[in-house]
Amino acid sequence: MDLGCRFPSIYVRLMGPPIPSELQEAIERQRRIRIRLSIAAYAYEFDDQSIMSDAEFDELSNEVIPNIATGHEVMDKFFKEEFEPDTGMWIRKHPELERITDLYERYYKNVTPRG
Repeated sequence: MDLGCRFPSIYVRLMGPPIPSELQEAIERQRRIRIRLSIAAYAYEFDDQSIMSDAEFDELSNEVIPNIATGHEVMDKFFKEEFEPDTGMWIRKHPELERITDLYERYYKNVTPRG
């Protein structure tokens, strides 16, 4: 594959060919959805708080595509194996629960629910 001078050959050997922008956008969208859902599920399951409406949670849950690799192997595996769009119980098995707890407490705790 000749990528011209835009991507030096050492980059292509180390990183692989560049990802098309549409795929990059889909990957980033999946990352953001998974983080938002994880925080919302945490709030509901562990703190009995709702930081988004049930309708928004359901809508975002239905947008999760577990087979899209986001570049985080542990989380990609978790979402493939444990995520269930019709419940938030999967959060109890989240491999980065401490990080989710920190994000929730830092940015969402005591936030009035929307919707």
